[in-house]
Amino acid sequence: MDFQIRPAKQHSGGKLSCEREEYFRLMQLGYGNKEASKLVGINARTGREWRNGRPEGRKKRPRSPAQVRLTSGASSRFLSEADRIHIADRLREKAPVRAIADELGRSPSTISREIRRNRTVLPNGQTYYRPYAAQRRADARRPRPKPSKIGRNPELREFVQDRLTKRWSPEQICHALRRNFPDRPEMHVVHETVYQALYVQGRGELRRELARALRTGRTMRKPHRQSNKRQPRYTTPMVMISDRPAEAADRAVPGHWEGDCIVGAGHRSAIGTLVERTTRFTMLVHLPNGHRAEHFHQALTATISHLPRQLRRSLTWDQGNEMAGHHLFSTATDMPVYFCNPGSPWQRGSNENTNGLLRQYFPKGTDLARHSRDELDAVAAELNSRPRKTLDWETPVERLAKLLATAS
Repeated sequence: MDFQIRPAKQHSGGKLSCEREEYFRLMQLGYGNKEASKLVGINARTGREWRNGRPEGRKKRPRSPAQVRLTSGASSRFLSEADRIHIADRLREKAPVRAIADELGRSPSTISREIRRNRTVLPNGQTYYRPYAAQRRADARRPRPKPSKIGRNPELREFVQDRLTKRWSPEQICHALRRNFPDRPEMHVVHETVYQALYVQGRGELRRELARALRTGRTMRKPHRQSNKRQPRYTTPMVMISDRPAEAADRAVPGHWEGDCIVGAGHRSAIGTLVERTTRFTMLVHLPNGHRAEHFHQALTATISHLPRQLRRSLTWDQGNEMAGHHLFSTATDMPVYFCNPGSPWQRGSNENTNGLLRQYFPKGTDLARHSRDELDAVAAELNSRPRKTLDWETPVERLAKLLATAS
């Protein structure tokens, strides 16, 4: 097959083969190289050579005008000047956004975002969409790389760094910025901007050591992986989670808790964790004598006993051997215990999430027995004073106080 690129006239001079014409038509419609090549019936490598020219050593042959148009502002990835003229004409005719999108073969969100970002605002507050001005704005935004918003704003950088040192997540920081500076858009960023400032090498907008303040402590992202399935630890009679009251599942009524243990080095030490499902209020169980069953239920009973009766409705646990004395706990506290299915940590999702947060304070592989009762209370107080996305950015303490006040 002849892979040489023959020059093509701009107005369909017939110099390109039928396959090439169809390939470039598909590329202009937004198809990727693999999809367009497959539809035309050619190898993906052939498509790349049609677009970029066949390499000769370190050099590539000049591209045809049709190929140049594909990599210019008229690329299928971007709206062209002709597209913007069409949008302006149809807006003057009061055409809806979806109709314009169908005519251009674009998503309606692409058209609405183009109108919103590139419109012209007059001093009297009126707005017009002017295609040539919109094209100039789009061309001015396109060059890369761009300076980061955090790197250009010392006040913003200081705010982000201060909250990171307090172990706030990037998403919590971004919502705090919008609440503290509602009328200053230059202080608004998305959480991805914070992650980029921490993770991307060579930028330096935020101090690299601040990455250790993130919950994971990693300096680069890592994909999630499935947890190994857990096997049942004991065979004593259990009441399964399927028998738990419906009011616990919908989180409408406070007083239903999830519990677990985080263990230390060599499984020789542990800390019990309790999370209230409605408010995400956290309590930590001090285990100075270890987490064997004969000691664990006593420490858990002492912690739960400080709660008012309306906050002791149920407890959901996994099938860990520390809860072998669950019947003794239920008798002492009048609080039923429900057990998750084997290998189903998502059935205690709030508790699993909280355990991840606690690893910032109690890293894996350390001796957890050295932490005193006062230290555990301080960590719990700090967690309960953090704003939570699931609580509409209220803190667990605020939400719990509001619910108790309503109940009383």
